[in-house]
Amino acid sequence: MYLSILSQGGSFFMYPLLLILILEIVLFVLGIIKKENLNKKISLINTVSLFAIVWGFLGQILGLMVAFESIQLVGDISPTVLAGGLRISFIAPIFGIIIFLISRIEIFVLTWFQKETSIKK
Repeated sequence: MYLSILSQGGSFFMYPLLLILILEIVLFVLGIIKKENLNKKISLINTVSLFAIVWGFLGQILGLMVAFESIQLVGDISPTVLAGGLRISFIAPIFGIIIFLISRIEIFVLTWFQKETSIKK
């Protein structure tokens, strides 16, 4: 099921987003295990998460441009087909937003660990 959602959202945009999610999780785990350089890990997670949102919306905008061009060439189109296409166009941005929200939680936890570590020293 999840692979079909990745394909529906557009492979060119969804698979890089999946790699970004994996990268963020790896950075988060490394930040918990190895507490040195937490500022760099937090900064990298922040940057990559912002890229995830932008990449998702870029996928939506390019997909909508192609869809509207096709609608223009065909002429009349049913509202059902249009609604289905619009639903699919939101998959990549929603995935990017979910990645962004996960990264905000990761940054919160790493910042909390960083403060706890500095208090103990």
